[in-house]
Amino acid sequence: MSFFSFTRHEASKPAEFGRVASAEERGILDLGIIAGSGRYPLLLAQAARKAGVKRIVVAAFTGETDPAMEELADICMWMRVGQLGKMITFFKQCGAKGAIMAGQIAPSNLFNLRPDMKALLLLAKLKERNAESIFGAIGNELAAAGTQLLDATSFMEDSMPGPGLIAGPGLPRRSRMDVDYGYRIAKEVSRLDIGQTVVVKKGTVLAVEGFEGTDATIARGGKLGRDEGSVIVKVSKPKQDMRFDVPVIGPRTMESARAAGISVVACEARKTLLLDKDEIARLAAQHSITVYAVGDEALTEPASN
Repeated sequence: MSFFSFTRHEASKPAEFGRVASAEERGILDLGIIAGSGRYPLLLAQAARKAGVKRIVVAAFTGETDPAMEELADICMWMRVGQLGKMITFFKQCGAKGAIMAGQIAPSNLFNLRPDMKALLLLAKLKERNAESIFGAIGNELAAAGTQLLDATSFMEDSMPGPGLIAGPGLPRRSRMDVDYGYRIAKEVSRLDIGQTVVVKKGTVLAVEGFEGTDATIARGGKLGRDEGSVIVKVSKPKQDMRFDVPVIGPRTMESARAAGISVVACEARKTLLLDKDEIARLAAQHSITVYAVGDEALTEPASN
């Protein structure tokens, strides 16, 4: 039986997932992947193949990208983080008309960046150096060379939940209040470009995500929460550029939540990618963690007792 065959809870209807358009429908038969760390690039490559992509070319980064990407790619070029000119030339020579950014780059690599001349010129033009400005500028450079940067969720729409229960137990009333509150706080924090995740317990914000990332934020919030009952809420930025830095929840998030004694993992509906959905559901069931997608519709639903 699928882990997504839920018994309907009076307060938590099951979330519905999106539809994946075929490669032919998208007009993308050759795909470039800018592959950071983690399983996201691997899952993207598999999803793209399933949707009918004929050829995948991968820009892989030393010390970041999983070597298993080579097995899923038709062509894989390894480079340092910061070799923008090499990446642009690679995609142009391969004839990739569309590319997707997937995965993360470790903060230590961002601080130890050794940019090539192309990247140096790009950085020199930026007034602010945050994810949105840097990745947006990279997208512009790729476009100028003939490669359009596609939404990071392309070919993975069936991993983006609508509002409602995703996995685990139904959402209790107290937790629902914390989810709603955390959603509002996280939206404001993300608007200020500080982070996209908060940890809340009984109406109190325990942790706000900074540069350290989601897992460290969860650990910090869980330590302050001391025992079960804390809630994680992860959201997109206002006017989120879906080409990069989209909210992601995966098995590692669930393991971090378990270790921190978190009871609820909440995310923004229709804007969050769930990586390894079945594994998320298995972990949610095993550790009695509610996974819930928050949307405008979900915020108006009554909570359970």
